[in-house]
Amino acid sequence: LEGLMFGLIADSVLYLKVDKETEIEFTARGLEAFTYNKKGKEFKMSYYQAPEEALEDHEEMKSWANKAYGAALKAASKKRKK
Repeated sequence: LEGLMFGLIADSVLYLKVDKETEIEFTARGLEAFTYNKKGKEFKMSYYQAPEEALEDHEEMKSWANKAYGAALKAASKKRKK
């Protein structure tokens, strides 16, 4: 997939890449952002927990994964323009 990272797994939880538009869908469902601590400071990344129903339905997962891939494409495009 062109070397793009559109998801990650941490502590057995799948997180999907978001952008400004798709983040709204994740937060509306009460899904958590991926965060990590470094030197006592918490950092939030642009990845949100995958919806539970997507983990059990491959068509649902396909839809969410496509959104995440689109967000990764947008992020990569912005990096290339710099």
